[in-house]
Amino acid sequence: MKITWTLAIAAAGIVVATSAGAQTAGDTRKMENIKAVIETKYGNMTIKFFPDAAPGHVRNFVKLAKEGVYDGTIFHRVIPGFMIQGGDPNTKGPDPRTYGQGGPGYTIKAEFGDKPHKRGILSMARAQHPDSAGSQFFVVVKDSPFLDRQYTVFGEVVEGMDAADKIVSLPRDARDLPNERVEMKVKIVEGGGK
Repeated sequence: MKITWTLAIAAAGIVVATSAGAQTAGDTRKMENIKAVIETKYGNMTIKFFPDAAPGHVRNFVKLAKEGVYDGTIFHRVIPGFMIQGGDPNTKGPDPRTYGQGGPGYTIKAEFGDKPHKRGILSMARAQHPDSAGSQFFVVVKDSPFLDRQYTVFGEVVEGMDAADKIVSLPRDARDLPNERVEMKVKIVEGGGK
């Protein structure tokens, strides 16, 4: 499968999963008090989620983080002046040819909204089909309005964009894979307030 310049993941043979149950106001309020910390050797990024805009994506990211899916994955795609992408379980393995093609074994329904892809936004990577996101995500390092209403915005870096700036500036190969491994560990912090 050819990977295009779009933020792509391979979606062949993956079944689309839907949000589990109806979203209640109480669930949304609870998710508003959850943050994530993406730890890297270049510093930490603290993420505030947008459960009102993308409750399914927030739930999915939190679930995967709590299960340790992101721990040991790398930022496998960095494009200066654009974004850093990570969250592919394949990047735990030794074969870089598979990087950017992995996921959790299911996909989630798109939740496109009005939040713009400005610097610091956390958004979900996907293949061409709108409902093909799974685990891969990206952090925008420069305003990218051409992504608006085409990718699901579900959070924002509220502290630590200097880490993203360091990662996006790393030397990289022709596939935008950094020459060095930048592994992450994602911790979920509950009751962190707004």
